[in-house]
Amino acid sequence: MTYKKFYILSLSILFLASIYPLYMGFVTLGNYLQHGFINVVDYQKYIIPYTPLCIALIASAALMPLIFKLCKRYTLPVVSVMGILLFFAFEYGFEQIKVIEGYVEMPLESWQLSLCMATPEVLRSIGQPIYAANNPAFKFHFYLIAIVIILVVLNVIYGFGKMIREQNFSKKHLMIAQGISALLFISLCIFACFTAFYRNGTLHISSLSALLMSGFFTIFGITIGIYSGTMFYGKRKLFSKIIPALFASLTTLLMYMGELVLMDGVLFIYGKGFFFESLETIPFSPADLLVILCSGLITYLLMHIAMLKARR
Repeated sequence: MTYKKFYILSLSILFLASIYPLYMGFVTLGNYLQHGFINVVDYQKYIIPYTPLCIALIASAALMPLIFKLCKRYTLPVVSVMGILLFFAFEYGFEQIKVIEGYVEMPLESWQLSLCMATPEVLRSIGQPIYAANNPAFKFHFYLIAIVIILVVLNVIYGFGKMIREQNFSKKHLMIAQGISALLFISLCIFACFTAFYRNGTLHISSLSALLMSGFFTIFGITIGIYSGTMFYGKRKLFSKIIPALFASLTTLLMYMGELVLMDGVLFIYGKGFFFESLETIPFSPADLLVILCSGLITYLLMHIAMLKARR
């Protein structure tokens, strides 16, 4: 495959994957421009951060060949920074949209906070409106997810494009691992949009919810771990394996810390018994610590396998 064909294929996949978020943004923006606000019945789920995210990715990927001509070896950091800046520019614009339910007016970001806490049906059943006051931890949560998606998707496009352009496929297995982890992570994000991972509005969640949430945190860490691994590829063990593993576990820990702030110092409980109860000195349970540890261990194993295959 030539680089030109890969470039067109990459843009086509990005556009097709972005059709629904772009449609949601177009409809929401049209209603807002017409009325000056969005009625709850016309609200399209998860405008932020996914519509700004898709716009930023498509624009960045489209400009990547031009940036390569201008920046050469600095293409990836330049295009990544551009993608993040574009995201925040469009995100800020969409965050100014107001959602109206009856006589209550809320910023769009406040409306979406409730969708992460529980499904609208659950919130209605316990007598709460389906909006929540804006929370900085909630915004940080979404910003972090969006930035990670921008970084890893652009890394995959740039990485495969560079291999095709230079006909050097030594990093093939590592980039495949990055692509798979990115796809799993984005898929879980989309699934969470429509299910909120089946949270029931209480701290004690079902086994399915616990499995999905812990899986999400683990994949999130692995995705960042592999991303850092692509930067340190070919270097000694400390940089090529250990540091990516540490990045993975730290990323998972950071997500847990965000959940702690968002949940006023408590975490969802995955099950019954000592293994799922928080320890006395820290708010984490043994199950939470295992999730944090596993993201690092799995990343280390993936980096080790990728390095072995590259030597063959």
